[in-house]
Amino acid sequence: MDIDSGSDIEMDTRESLESMAISESTSKNELNIMEVDPENLIEESSRRTDYSLSDSPHQAPTPRSPPRQTSLQSNSMSTAEHSRVSPAAAAAVSSVNSPPSKKPRLLSQTPPGTAAAAGGTCSSNNSTAGVIHSSNASNGNSNNNMSGNLPQENGTNNIDEGLYSRQIYVLGKEAMTRMAASNILISGIGGLGVEVAKNVILGGVRSVTLQDTKNTTWSDLTSQFYLKKSDLGKNRAASSLQQLTELNPYVSVKVSNDPLTIEYLSQNQFKVVVLTEGSEQVGGTAALEGLMEFCHESGIFVVLAETRGLFSRVFCDFGKGFVVVDPNGENPVSAMIASITKESKGLVTCLDDSRHGLEDGDFVTFTEVQGMEELNGIEPVQIEVTGPYTFRILTDTTGFSDYIRGGIVAQVKMPKSIDFLSYKETQKAPEFLITDFAKMDRSDTLNIAFQALDTFISRNGTLPRAWNEEDASVIVEIAEEISKTWEMTLDLKIVRLFSYIALGQVCPMNGLIGGVVAQEVMKACSGKFKPIFQWMFFDAVECLSDNTLANLDEQGKLKAPMDEDVYSAQDSRYSAQVAVFGKQFQDTLGDLNYFVVGAGAIGCELLKNFAMLGLSARNGKLYVTDMDLIERSNLNRQFLFRPKDVGQAKSLTAAAAVRDMNPSINIEFQEQRVGPDTEHIYTDEFFNKLDGVANALDNVDARIYMDRRCVYYRKPLLESGTLGTKGNTQVVIPHLTESYGSSQDPPEKSIPICTLKNFPNAIEHTLQWARDLFEGVFKQAGENAAQYLNDQSFVDRTLRLPGSQPLDVLENVRKAVVEERPKDFADCVRWSRLLWEENFHNQIEQLLFNFPPDQVTSSGAPFWSGPKRCPKALCWGEELGKDFVYCAANLRAEMYGIPQNRDRVAVNSIADAIEIPKFIPRSGVRIAVNDAEAQAQMVGNADRNRIEELRRLIPPAEDLKASGLTNITPLEFEKDDDNNLHIDFIVAASNSRATNYQIPPADRLKSKLIAGKIIPAIATTTSVVSGLVCLELIKLAQGKTGDIEAFKNGFVNLAIPFFGFSEPITAPKNKYYETEWTLWDRFEVNGTNSDGSEMTLQQFLDYFKNDQRLEITMLSQGVCMLYSFFMQKEKREERLALPMSEVVRRVSKKRLEPHVKALVFELCCNDDEGEDVEVPYVRYLLPDNSMQQ
Repeated sequence: MDIDSGSDIEMDTRESLESMAISESTSKNELNIMEVDPENLIEESSRRTDYSLSDSPHQAPTPRSPPRQTSLQSNSMSTAEHSRVSPAAAAAVSSVNSPPSKKPRLLSQTPPGTAAAAGGTCSSNNSTAGVIHSSNASNGNSNNNMSGNLPQENGTNNIDEGLYSRQIYVLGKEAMTRMAASNILISGIGGLGVEVAKNVILGGVRSVTLQDTKNTTWSDLTSQFYLKKSDLGKNRAASSLQQLTELNPYVSVKVSNDPLTIEYLSQNQFKVVVLTEGSEQVGGTAALEGLMEFCHESGIFVVLAETRGLFSRVFCDFGKGFVVVDPNGENPVSAMIASITKESKGLVTCLDDSRHGLEDGDFVTFTEVQGMEELNGIEPVQIEVTGPYTFRILTDTTGFSDYIRGGIVAQVKMPKSIDFLSYKETQKAPEFLITDFAKMDRSDTLNIAFQALDTFISRNGTLPRAWNEEDASVIVEIAEEISKTWEMTLDLKIVRLFSYIALGQVCPMNGLIGGVVAQEVMKACSGKFKPIFQWMFFDAVECLSDNTLANLDEQGKLKAPMDEDVYSAQDSRYSAQVAVFGKQFQDTLGDLNYFVVGAGAIGCELLKNFAMLGLSARNGKLYVTDMDLIERSNLNRQFLFRPKDVGQAKSLTAAAAVRDMNPSINIEFQEQRVGPDTEHIYTDEFFNKLDGVANALDNVDARIYMDRRCVYYRKPLLESGTLGTKGNTQVVIPHLTESYGSSQDPPEKSIPICTLKNFPNAIEHTLQWARDLFEGVFKQAGENAAQYLNDQSFVDRTLRLPGSQPLDVLENVRKAVVEERPKDFADCVRWSRLLWEENFHNQIEQLLFNFPPDQVTSSGAPFWSGPKRCPKALCWGEELGKDFVYCAANLRAEMYGIPQNRDRVAVNSIADAIEIPKFIPRSGVRIAVNDAEAQAQMVGNADRNRIEELRRLIPPAEDLKASGLTNITPLEFEKDDDNNLHIDFIVAASNSRATNYQIPPADRLKSKLIAGKIIPAIATTTSVVSGLVCLELIKLAQGKTGDIEAFKNGFVNLAIPFFGFSEPITAPKNKYYETEWTLWDRFEVNGTNSDGSEMTLQQFLDYFKNDQRLEITMLSQGVCMLYSFFMQKEKREERLALPMSEVVRRVSKKRLEPHVKALVFELCCNDDEGEDVEVPYVRYLLPDNSMQQ
């Protein structure tokens, strides 16, 4: 389980988000957006109520999604490893389909530690006093003039794909190259500052300077995870330097303890400055305003961010004319054209096999249009959408030629320019990014509250005391003065509450805002994605206890005075958190038992947050399990791991890392998969002692399994997932909300068989075909041959397969061990050369023989039109063909244990010398034109005579072994090993087929993304999502499990940016007689009679008939039918007299394991009137003597 790996994403905001109808972008007028000439820029869920039958002997049945179909379409969300995105969420955040998938890595030919480790030409840092350098790299010149925010590439164009293998698919190489030329200053390395620094360094900028004049205090230990007790009294930045430096060898990290002044900024060339402690860090309100104005005028991009208790703010100023090259990061959409009219605004109609996915204002280009060829190659033209399959182009087509047929329309991302206002200007007329639509009016109040806090700090040199009414009154007074000037209405309750907890720090809040801010830094460096314009406020006051909130009157004044000692913890690492929640809650957190499933990207962030919260740091215990080992590609997001940890167990390493952050945490690591096969480990006793479960998984099946377990044991579940810049969270609360499995995604769109086999029209089709070819010739054929050699029952099992499968399998075995068995590497080359000829020449010639280019259908329409692209056969000699043969020959040699030959010249020489027989197309060959024909061919009956002939032709396994063929090794596709030639083969095969059909080829990066089903991931989203999850955990720990309004399911897309929250969906209620029930309810049946014997099946039926007034018509356990009214009388009578556990044993043919204490039964019942009624499942408690009989 490659956690997160983001991580799966189950983007599930459902109905609440749907009702918001949030647009993907703010109007152009609001953002003062201008179109920019690209030549002037550097290039660059539906619901089910049916219940599944669990294979587990005691697992709650919950609704489950249908089996996922394999598909490699880049414009659809891959579910092979992760995620779920609801249609509502997708509509709310994106104008196009979902982004690419998989892991990235950064390449640099310059080794770490040299002067140009992460950037281009270096210049000296003019400020040397108080600066500690962590490497030889120094600040380079950053291009901040706003002829564009896009710096010239300065020689470090190579991206280490081994390290950034998932991030590349989020940002792209161009954006990452710009980041690698950017120097960043982060001021204030407290809890928020270290989160920003961590994410920015992982992201791969050129350099990060940690500016801080403060020394470590006890309150810093609350959320600054790189500070220890031994650092008290030492500079925060200097104490964090080593750990931050280790995060990324390509980033130069340095420390400055100089005061942050205009003079300091003018002496250093930073592209982005991040201020994490506001006026407190720079010496007052006036100094802050002066710095912000200097940055605005000097072209230095600035991000101001603060967290105060459960409140936070973010401000962005990227100057005048900031260029956004790609506002959302989604793949440009394309569609096939059915018709184009001749009008002042030509109407374009697309084929109705799928929606075009375009929006008003998009720009498009045209290719392959026949007839109206004036459109081919036209400059990007703007459109007006008129329907899901139609749109108008803002071009007069009346003078164009008549449209005949064909054509492809493709979306073009147009750069846009945004003018940011200065900090001072926005104070008077702020523009807000709404983060919670239930709190739409709160941003104005929080804006003034933060300003009032700045004034308070300037006057008093300190923050207001925790839960102090006197200081709160001063803050309110200042806020009221500001509001009168601006004629705004304040929510005084929020202002007072803000003052009460402003002294505090909460690690999950810092993680959340740290992820947001780091993403804004990346936007500033790269121009990728739309920045926050310009203010964002977020709060989580729902995390406070119900008693605390009830003690506030309408004005926020305390009804009863608070004991300030309760909120003060001297000489404690939790002191800043106690200032928010109090000492008693800190003890509550320390006594919790939690289970974290997965230690990947989300798992690492969760464990860090849990450790800093003090979860399980008293009498509780934190369990983490992950069966995976650390890979190099994990290091870009899974920040608890270092290069030295590669190859080590994730759970072990993560547990050690967070124990180093907080030595008090009681954590136990495990390396087990969660599933039916480990239920002897994760038993009733294990789950019963838990207070909750936090999933950090990367696939839907594992999520659904853990969801069922939590329903069965009635434990809260914290669920989350990410996909690039998108993330979601869901909280599942026993007896209150629906479960994770209560909803399902729409089925993933699969590629039709006939399209894959004969009529591809997109690179996704050729990549899927290439992947299928790899699986067929290198894995399946090898597995069949290996089993024939080593498994005596293989032939018998093969003969029992349905349809034509026995014939196909035996044909492949004969080829593998007789006809095409290689004796040396030259034979492998010959086989590969013939394979190329068959697939890219012969089959195409046969296809064109059956369906000539001028073929017409029965209606007179051209056969080769619409999605059917007329192919052409390839001839030997091109590099693509030689790449294919080189890869295939070496892979074939690996299968047979023959030494490989990686000398391309030698392989080409052998291939060129091979004589290929001339291919002559045959008559009578049937080629499927649609899926129905393809399916019919696949399920045809096998030729029994041919099967018997093959059995005679294939020598016995003993004879083959005697001849030297002792074993054949099937190859498992592995995308992340760049030396195994797997991706190289896929690229060569896919692009050769794309050339057959005149489909634009894909480079290695894109091919790896699609064929490898890579899930794009970035540390910023993981940080945000984990922060949101932990805020929900705090609410659970506060005991808010009866108030659904206090909880929030979240959906975020940092690219556009978008935040959406919804109240969790209440568990649907069912009813029989007058009894209401939900998925959390069940019948509890004790299987032990009063005399100590076990209940028989007849007694079980009688119990429900007499005590529940329910007549059981069918009874099942897992996938086994134990009883039904239509069962044969003899069988029914026999079972009725047996104990329940014995019935289960006989029907399932399995013994009951010692750890199984109860069984889950599912019922179909009739009521007194003989009507079918839905009822809960049954938890049947086994007698102690019923095991292992």
